[in-house]
Amino acid sequence: MTRTEPATDTSSAEWIVSGLQGFAESVLSLVPPGFTSYVRIFHPAYRRDGDQLVCVRWSEIAAANGREYHAAMQLPSLTGSWDSYTSGRPGVFDSPPRDGSLPEELIAPLSELLAAHTGTEDRAWFAFWEGFGAIRPEVAAAPRFETIGRKYHLLGGPVSAASESGETTPWHQSPNLWWPEDHAWCVATEIDLNTTYVGCSEQAAVAIVGQDALEALEVDPAAGIAFDSDERNPKTSH
Repeated sequence: MTRTEPATDTSSAEWIVSGLQGFAESVLSLVPPGFTSYVRIFHPAYRRDGDQLVCVRWSEIAAANGREYHAAMQLPSLTGSWDSYTSGRPGVFDSPPRDGSLPEELIAPLSELLAAHTGTEDRAWFAFWEGFGAIRPEVAAAPRFETIGRKYHLLGGPVSAASESGETTPWHQSPNLWWPEDHAWCVATEIDLNTTYVGCSEQAAVAIVGQDALEALEVDPAAGIAFDSDERNPKTSH
């Protein structure tokens, strides 16, 4: 049994639609302006250890390649190869960070933390991109709203429902956008990116960065989000 249900309309998403600035230009293309702080959560890469997959943090990838670890870094600039989006780097990681979905093991730590930073923990909104191939029927039945370049289905439920997958397959799909009714924060996982961004209060940002289960850094909301937007590490040729 799911804890979310389709929204009756998309009015709760209007502040997102009107607030986002451009498409794929900066953090503010994903999360609306107006928050005190913005945080970037890095999806881990994975290394095989026998039958197990071990998380590899971006700090490890940067150190292994002698690159600078910073909030606006991009994976190709850390590895020196565009292939790192689809394949591993020998001796560092075997599987790249996942695009378009906050890894399932990170959702509970983040949602539990964020629940303590809203006055409407029992009322939140979850948006899933309409283009997923195995989207759940309940999600497909939900009303749609449109931002620049994207269309999403909107559902409502408690903050803890962020752990529910938007797809019917075993491959877990997190919400692409989710926020509480009081707009105390907003979480965005763009379908083409391998990190998640959060707009929130200063106190929430400190808590996210300090959560051991998450690899996160505070980021300038004007920072670029494109694969070639890393201004501190060497550019990678296509």
